[in-house]
Amino acid sequence: MELTQIKYFLEVAQSEHVTRSAEKLHIAQPALSQSIHRLEEELKVPLFIPKGRGIMLSRYGSYLYKKLDPIMKEMESLPEEMRSMAKLEDSTIHLNVLAASTLVADAVIEYQRIDDSVHVQFKQNDQTDLYDICVTTSLFYQQPEVQNDRMYVCTEKIYLAVPNIPRFRGRKSISLRDVSDEDFISLLGSRQLRQICDKYCNSAGIKPNIVFESDSPAAVRNMIAANMGIGFWPDFSWGTLESDKVLLLEIDDPVCSRDILITYKKNKLENARTEAFYHFLTRYFALAAGHGI
Repeated sequence: MELTQIKYFLEVAQSEHVTRSAEKLHIAQPALSQSIHRLEEELKVPLFIPKGRGIMLSRYGSYLYKKLDPIMKEMESLPEEMRSMAKLEDSTIHLNVLAASTLVADAVIEYQRIDDSVHVQFKQNDQTDLYDICVTTSLFYQQPEVQNDRMYVCTEKIYLAVPNIPRFRGRKSISLRDVSDEDFISLLGSRQLRQICDKYCNSAGIKPNIVFESDSPAAVRNMIAANMGIGFWPDFSWGTLESDKVLLLEIDDPVCSRDILITYKKNKLENARTEAFYHFLTRYFALAAGHGI
């Protein structure tokens, strides 16, 4: 099968009309019909059957269409992916932020005061490896035997944020089983932190009743302050609570923490600018983890 044949077949399969397909493809109808006929001869099966004044896919044609359509879409997306790869060669730092977004944003703002010529492009895509630096999180990170990329890892304790009410006032720590009947305020389920916290709940044998979900740490904090529920709160990456209406309790059963990973890929011929920012970012996180910021 040739690429042109595949393109012609997919167009006719979608329109179920050779004449309209020929007009859309800007070719003569006989040429299109011959291309489809040659493809059928090559495969030794009929791809189309008559349907009124038009045609429709045979069961062989339907099978071929389901196989070829995603492949063609993948090929059509390749130019854009190649352009994205080319952009990695310029002065822009491509930053994929899947965790600790508040702290990362603060670090970028601080760094641009040092070097305002740096342009940082943010993305949040856990399905791509087209980035210079990626910030993500893991429950317990285990470094592979072969590590091609440079990586910084720091551990962050996870507290339980509760409203400042008599039931919790005066406590320093708490067990997750102690709050099994409480309403929970949570990040959306697609977030990696949410997945980590769900695993801790499972290990404690509880299923939290989530009454509010948001992709904003500020919204989670404000709902807890309004006594709408309780929620998990990372030690330093979400920043200071700055509210006397919310208390942070250490979770002692199970002990809850997560690893934050900063991965640096050497994608460019000239990596000096990206490497300088990577060192700044890892130092920024190290200071935050030590409560130095």
